[in-house]
Amino acid sequence: MTPPLRQNPGTTSTTATARPRWQTWRDERLLRLPMRELKLGLAGTEVEARINQLRDELDGNGIAYRPPVWLSDEWFSSPDCPGIAVPFYLAHPRLKRLERRMMLEVEGGTRRTCMRLLRHECGHAIQFAYGLHRMRLWRETFGRHSMPYPEAYRPKPFSRDFVLHLPGHYAQAHPDEDFAETFAVWMTPGSDWEHRYRKWPAIEKLRVVDELMRRVGATKPTSATRRRDRTLASLTHTLGEHYAERQARYGLDRPDIYDRDLKRIFPARVEDDPRGPASRALRRWRGDMLKTVGTWTGQYAYAINNTYDLMIGRAGRLRLRVPDDRAEHDVKQQVAVMLTVQTMHHIQRGGRWLVV
Repeated sequence: MTPPLRQNPGTTSTTATARPRWQTWRDERLLRLPMRELKLGLAGTEVEARINQLRDELDGNGIAYRPPVWLSDEWFSSPDCPGIAVPFYLAHPRLKRLERRMMLEVEGGTRRTCMRLLRHECGHAIQFAYGLHRMRLWRETFGRHSMPYPEAYRPKPFSRDFVLHLPGHYAQAHPDEDFAETFAVWMTPGSDWEHRYRKWPAIEKLRVVDELMRRVGATKPTSATRRRDRTLASLTHTLGEHYAERQARYGLDRPDIYDRDLKRIFPARVEDDPRGPASRALRRWRGDMLKTVGTWTGQYAYAINNTYDLMIGRAGRLRLRVPDDRAEHDVKQQVAVMLTVQTMHHIQRGGRWLVV
């Protein structure tokens, strides 16, 4: 068992009061630093308090297992290491700023979003530590753990067979994700799941989680291990290489695929149109679009922004203008729908489909 994290064992401790040598470096220099040379631990960081809150929630729900938590390159939990990997950037404000610059957002950067992700990953860790997927009740409720993860999935937004926790209807991606999302809702203090989901078929999954935790919660897990995957101290590649890989993973191609829809929204160029080029308006609306479409799709702002940049470029190349016979609100709504559709098409072509 891992004790409550008032000090995280097995990590190099750089506390919030320490000043890493790279703290004042410019981004260009920082990106050349190998990740293992960040020399960070969880002790003294803001995420440490959130891990302690998670463990208090486990206590409150009668679960004895304390999943180990360590810093890595991204959020994950694996069957071989039933614990929680937390992305390195949450361990220092300087790295959160770099993450925002490189990826346009900080996944888990607020207390609320961090707790959501911790509860989700905790669900995975609990499943793997206790081997829940080998139980008949688990398989009959959630499906086969051995089912291959899809490269993409097409969620059903109005389905009530799945709980809603992380954005993007993530419970629909795979049986493991269905369990992790259901566990997270069950764990969340004040979620009132018995009332909120009382008319949903998903209520039966929540009741199964409740039953499973009553069965195993006070027992010793069968697959606990002290091993950690991809610890920050083991990562030899540089921050620049890390971000180049992530940005390429969420990149897009073939910008001409946007032309037909853009021409529907914006008419061809008219020299004396007082409302100006469509590309200028699209740049002005960027913040609203990333927020709106991010909420609708649950995708990284970086991936959405790549699509949006290509739309702007094509609107400029096609010399499109903002129509003067429609309200700006209506035009923005059409752009948001187009951006959502194109983002989801990218996911279905093998792009990012929510990585947790």
